[in-house]
Amino acid sequence: MVQGNSTSTGLRGKRALVTGGTRGIGLAIVQRLVEEGATVVTSARKEAPGLPDAVRLVTADVSTREGVAHLADSAFEILGGVDILVNNAGGASSGGMPHFGGSASIPDEDWVEALMTNYLAAVRLDRAVLPSMIERRSGVIIEVASTVARRPAGALLHYGAAKAALINYAKGLATEVAPHNVRVNSVLPGLVKTPAMDMVAENLMGSTGQDGDAVVHMIVEAEGAPMAGITEPTDVADLVAFLASDRAQRITGAGYVIDAGALPQV
Repeated sequence: MVQGNSTSTGLRGKRALVTGGTRGIGLAIVQRLVEEGATVVTSARKEAPGLPDAVRLVTADVSTREGVAHLADSAFEILGGVDILVNNAGGASSGGMPHFGGSASIPDEDWVEALMTNYLAAVRLDRAVLPSMIERRSGVIIEVASTVARRPAGALLHYGAAKAALINYAKGLATEVAPHNVRVNSVLPGLVKTPAMDMVAENLMGSTGQDGDAVVHMIVEAEGAPMAGITEPTDVADLVAFLASDRAQRITGAGYVIDAGALPQV
């Protein structure tokens, strides 16, 4: 435990691998884990500025079998092992835009990409790190999903379906590895202020003629969250850091929603 910081989750000495950690939620998670004392390796499809100095970046496309193998091998070489795995990489499509024409407007290639990036990437990377976690009888895996897995939306149906598969898989995996003292949990963010959201807002500005503030307000209103304001990447990062820590040592197989109360289901 880091002394002198009552909010610390105490990750000093832990080795963490975070996919998709160069922007948005992933970058916030990387920064938070570093602040907590973890040694972090992250991945992205290309080089990116803005990472903390101590963080090592591995360029890899985790939507491919080869990319996952390269990332896993590199992480073990750099870190010597992985104590915490955060499967954060994901997205709705290569263009980052929802399909406002509904399910019929989603091409096959976007369905395949959604499944490869948001689901199979995590399955493959988990499979790569789990043997060593099981051998050590210690490890944490956190799957970053989305509330659209529980509240399907036509524009993101392919993305939501992939994230729903991820949540189902994570629950089953948690049961399987719990006897080995390895924990698996899911985090389900709702609307978060990220570059992906900014991209959608810019697109809507062009089609509606409204300014940026008006468009963001429209997006937030459509989300229907009873709590005012918008969730920040740092909010999600704080939750991930807690679940990765020993403070959450009895939590596994759970899915934590962080959406300011927007999800209507019990």
